Amino acid sequence: MSTRKEIAERVVEQAAACDISLVASLPDNWVADVIREFDHDDRFRHVPVNREESAVGLCSGAFFSGTGSMAVMGASGLMTLIYAITKINYTYEIPMMILATLRGAPGDKAKFHVSNGLYFLPSLDAINLTYEIIDSADKIPLIKRAYDHSRTVSRPVVAIMTRDVLRGEA
Repeated sequence: MSTRKEIAERVVEQAAACDISLVASLPDNWVADVIREFDHDDRFRHVPVNREESAVGLCSGAFFSGTGSMAVMGASGLMTLIYAITKINYTYEIPMMILATLRGAPGDKAKFHVSNGLYFLPSLDAINLTYEIIDSADKIPLIKRAYDHSRTVSRPVVAIMTRDVLRGEA
């Protein structure tokens, strides 16, 4: 088992291995430790945003400047981006790395996230949005694999982290 901080540090190291230097994030208590690590690491310019679409705009624009980027958000935030991703990133073939949470899955004790458990992955499947589920700490290197794949296919890819991993319990 690892601590939350150790997991967050491993996520940040994966981002650094991808040459990511811009991170746009939205508040989510599951990824708060990850966001804090990005914010305190001088290798990254961390930009807190107030809307998910702002993260898409920043990360998509960063691609055109040759800057590696990542958007960090909760599952419900990603659910609000279906139109932005299909209109901007799919139409113009703009790769983007997204780190999201797997809310509403077994282990999530927040009843109000049940709908995410029912519809989140089927919604991603419906738009053919490639994702990797990180359900154990040894799968954290899938972040780099997802980032590299986004560059190969010129489309967004999501690394989805479970509650247990983010808590250092898996």
